[in-house]
Amino acid sequence: MFKKILIANRGEIALRVIRTCKEMGIKTVAVYSTADAESLHVRFADEAVCIGPAPSNLSYLKISNIIAAAEITNADAIHPGYGFLSENAKFSKICEEHDIKFIGASPEMISKMGDKATAKATMRAAGVPCVPGSEGIIEDFKECKKLAKEIGYPVMLKATAGGGGKGMRAIWKEEELEPAWESARKEAAASFGNDGMYMEKLIEEPRHIEIQIVGDSSGKACHLSERDCSVQRRHQKLTEETPSPFMTDTLRKKMGDAAVKAAEYIKYEGAGTVEFLVDKHRNFYFMEMNTRIQVEHPITEQVIDYDLIREQILVASGVPISGKNYTPQLHSIECRINAEDPYHNFRPSPGKITNLHAPGGHGVRIDTHVYSGYVIPPNYDSMIAKLITTAQTREEAINKMKRALDEFVIEGVKTTIPFHRQLMDHPDYIEGNYTTKFMEDFKMKPLEE
Repeated sequence: MFKKILIANRGEIALRVIRTCKEMGIKTVAVYSTADAESLHVRFADEAVCIGPAPSNLSYLKISNIIAAAEITNADAIHPGYGFLSENAKFSKICEEHDIKFIGASPEMISKMGDKATAKATMRAAGVPCVPGSEGIIEDFKECKKLAKEIGYPVMLKATAGGGGKGMRAIWKEEELEPAWESARKEAAASFGNDGMYMEKLIEEPRHIEIQIVGDSSGKACHLSERDCSVQRRHQKLTEETPSPFMTDTLRKKMGDAAVKAAEYIKYEGAGTVEFLVDKHRNFYFMEMNTRIQVEHPITEQVIDYDLIREQILVASGVPISGKNYTPQLHSIECRINAEDPYHNFRPSPGKITNLHAPGGHGVRIDTHVYSGYVIPPNYDSMIAKLITTAQTREEAINKMKRALDEFVIEGVKTTIPFHRQLMDHPDYIEGNYTTKFMEDFKMKPLEE
């Protein structure tokens, strides 16, 4: 077992990993930028190393600084969390070269699954259902036009190196294609330094449902059931739940088997997520694989009583998995609390938290790194907390979430708490009748005077 793990991340995920390490008797090293000196992950780690100034390219994305921090503290493993370098094949490779265990996927695995066009080709070969589309990167606009005609409108153009909704365009008719092709490529080049595009059939009334998997060094994999992540804004998830209100026992078995097949085909080691689009007829199609822990992993932990971070560490140290597939025994919902103003188009709201009261009670979990007096820096993702409620039924979990949101007080900055509170009262959400298009029609009710 590892003696000391460096967490190459910040905020609530860094704190989340530190907590599990402490429970396992493993020493921890926090890294932080000058903007994060007062973050709780720095306070609660056994050691902390400043790795640079506030901009992430000079700190959390600077591989040389993180490796140096691991070496001076004698860390024998690095946990990358999510975001930043968690799916960076180069970082995984450099850890290998420095004899530091990367608690995540191998460089080969990240390369294979990180490029969306390659991942899709791999999944086709594994026999996993994929959305009809291009075999790989589209060479030029002429090929793009021909493909769109073959697949049939509507189609979706996607950047092969994409993420967070960048370089994505939905096209409903031929005359929209060329402007979309040009603008998507420009955006992809600016965001990722790669303007490679691929095309897929646009699935109408889609749900975004993902399957959590874990694989070990022997090539064996299991699944830990699904999470429904369909409530999204600009391809960024806002809330997630498990089990999905759209799921049936038959569909769960099919999707779970497909996710395990995908993981075993590529001999995946570690925790990962196979993401699917599911249409209104419950046909499902592989979308992508995330070779890391997900933001929404706590809801899976809550419904099957399973510490996913602990499992990541065990698998990385060579412990085999049980091989058992899990199904939810309870219902759990996560609301991402962001420092954003939902009344003004979710405008970021960094600044000082002047007062904070966190909800509590049975079945309420909060993962956060903030506190009263904490200053939210403007340099990073706006998520400041995850509020998770768990109960016997979906109705009880929603009612518990309403109560917890009513108790949750954050003053000094704007947050998405009012949005989530209104979401929990929305008839379509209550009925479980939502798709990835839900937010297109959602309107915040005005503030009461």
